[in-house]
Amino acid sequence: MLHHLSPFLLHWGITALALWVASHIFHGIRFTDTSSLIVSALLLGFANAIVKPLLIVLTLPLTLLTFGLFLLVINALMILLVSSLVRGFTVSGFWTAFFASIFITVLSFVLGSFILGGGPELTSPLPSSGLWL
Repeated sequence: MLHHLSPFLLHWGITALALWVASHIFHGIRFTDTSSLIVSALLLGFANAIVKPLLIVLTLPLTLLTFGLFLLVINALMILLVSSLVRGFTVSGFWTAFFASIFITVLSFVLGSFILGGGPELTSPLPSSGLWL
């Protein structure tokens, strides 16, 4: 059980750090205190794990029609959802959430690749023996 807790805490910390940096870059994002930042990072992780896949399935035709660009809108909606649920976390509008979500995604990916020991596996390992099909 504890070996699953460590990656969760690392992802939570990376998300909190990305949100904190975004609040200093984008003037439309504000946290009143540290606890609202921590709760927002936790709730954003849950929203991305539970609500976002449902929205992706429901908007699949629109996502395919826009060649996946509608996923950026869904990311912005996740930030707006979290800001409406957490007292002390405010986002000034949709476009602030839109560009902040792009920034948070990229920063979280970069930080995660350094802290967690690399990004996703991009190549498949070649078999050492046998037939290649």
